[in-house]
Amino acid sequence: MKKVMYNQFGDESVLEVVEQPVPAIENDQLLIRVKAVSINPLDWKVYGGEMKLMSGSTFPKSLGIDFSGVVEQTGSAITRFKVGDAVMGLLDVFKGGALAEYIAVKETDIALKPVNSSFEEAAALPLTGLSALQIIDQLAVVGPNQDVLINGATGGIGIFAVQIAKKRGARVTAVVSTKGVAEAQKWGADTVVDYTKQPIRQLNQQFDAVIDLSTRLSFSEAKRLMKQKAIFVSTLPSPVALISSFINNIFSGQKRKILIVKPTAEGLTTLTKLAEADLQIVLDKTYPLSNVRGAYQEARRGNILGKSVIVLD
Repeated sequence: MKKVMYNQFGDESVLEVVEQPVPAIENDQLLIRVKAVSINPLDWKVYGGEMKLMSGSTFPKSLGIDFSGVVEQTGSAITRFKVGDAVMGLLDVFKGGALAEYIAVKETDIALKPVNSSFEEAAALPLTGLSALQIIDQLAVVGPNQDVLINGATGGIGIFAVQIAKKRGARVTAVVSTKGVAEAQKWGADTVVDYTKQPIRQLNQQFDAVIDLSTRLSFSEAKRLMKQKAIFVSTLPSPVALISSFINNIFSGQKRKILIVKPTAEGLTTLTKLAEADLQIVLDKTYPLSNVRGAYQEARRGNILGKSVIVLD
């Protein structure tokens, strides 16, 4: 089978499509024939070596976190899924391995694919959808009548964060580029700020939660946008950020939280139900596996609306 691997940290040139044996499964595993895999910013931070404290420095390494596909084989202990089921799921965020024609997973790694979503759309949902759920419900604890600022609202997480925050009854201000204004309005944002015309640092309002998905707004800069008791959430985990947030949160009413995604089967099932109801999934581009380097080069340049996906069929 074909699989994307790399033998050193670097840019997209280190990524190789190689031949590997189809993985054998244990009794508590399923073999998935992968149909699509989404591209995430965490991918290039890992293969670029920025996250080596979390990912380790042992090679070769694999790529790809969230995926969709079809159950090809089940171990004897599997009870929730059967051969032929269309599923979506995600692997360890720092180890990856989804960019392969076949992968071995556990039941807790997957959920049934939303019936109204394509395989490409389903692959774009697990990591960013779970991230949005955890940010809105667990880190920012968004509730009715709260004022929430989402910076980077048209990226993979932002699309879902806007919609879920609105479902929780919040007043949402979405910060986007010009091409994302109409989309953010469509997702339900109460106020949409085009950062090319009005820099976020010049906003004359304070919020109960400031969620930075752009990775460009620091906590010190965000403080002026926060109420006296408010929460700042960022998506860039690092040892320094984790330590400084711990110390800050002891002494300050303005709390700093950092997302470290914790995949759960329950969370994935919740996403399936939300997508089957009315949660919108937005795809930017799809690419064949043979163009994996070009796909990541384009994604890293940014200016993407939603998620880009690599198709393995």
